[in-house]
Amino acid sequence: MRYLKRYYRVMHLEEALEELYGLHANEKQSYRQRTPVVMTFDDGYHDNYTHAFKAAVELQVPITIFLIPGYIDSGDYFWWGEGERLVKQTRLNEFTFDGQTYHLQQPESQKALALLIDMRLRTAHSVAEREQFLTQMRHNLAISVQETCGRDVKDVNIPLSWNEVMEMQESGFVSFGAHTMHHPVLAYLSDPAEMNYEVADCRKVLQERLGKPIRTLAYPIGRDEHIGMEAIKAVRRAEYTWAVTTTKGVATPESDPYRLERVLVEVRRHWLLIAAETSGVWGIFAPLWKPFTNKKENI
Repeated sequence: MRYLKRYYRVMHLEEALEELYGLHANEKQSYRQRTPVVMTFDDGYHDNYTHAFKAAVELQVPITIFLIPGYIDSGDYFWWGEGERLVKQTRLNEFTFDGQTYHLQQPESQKALALLIDMRLRTAHSVAEREQFLTQMRHNLAISVQETCGRDVKDVNIPLSWNEVMEMQESGFVSFGAHTMHHPVLAYLSDPAEMNYEVADCRKVLQERLGKPIRTLAYPIGRDEHIGMEAIKAVRRAEYTWAVTTTKGVATPESDPYRLERVLVEVRRHWLLIAAETSGVWGIFAPLWKPFTNKKENI
């Protein structure tokens, strides 16, 4: 944040997009200023409040967070972390699923089962199907209701509360966008009515809760194969002005407002690498760096 504040104009997302698409009207003024940049956070993790918000206030840096109202209401753990969490919780030594036996004392088997659970959740054709599968897996893995309930703030995979959201909004340093009602992977939804609900009602609920217009949406997961044309049509019908993907790239005045690209970074990476990624320099040097490391880029 310190680096971005020093070398860029850090802005809220809607403010930056208004400027971007009005660039030609103020071309001379815009090019004299530093390049605008937006810091976005998907999902609304609890640590957006305990860490990102704290830093944003301290350093006077605006940020934008995409929220999932259904998870804020329920306080449930996010589904994409449940595979790993359930495998860690079970006391079973062996578990057979889809004809494959997993030896749960072995890390490789734990990882394989967690990935399989995640894939089944990811490709569910409805939110109801996803939640029914989760319930069945908890039963099959002999995990009690008491173990699945409650909000453990030490677990990174929990959502914000509405009180935290309101406190952040009142600070003026945090703006919000939509991330669907329950974070389904939109391309896999089989019912067009459910897709419309996930997209449109998310905007409606957030506007009622926050008392402000919601004009931006981030697609869940966010790659082309996770979105699909029907989702883009639903976003247009819901009258969002812009939507962002997780496809790597930067926004220009020629960018499709419903397919905006972003630069994804891993917060545990060194800030110099994030600086290089933001500026575009990393794209030049990354091919030279890869032969010297076995670590996969998480961007």
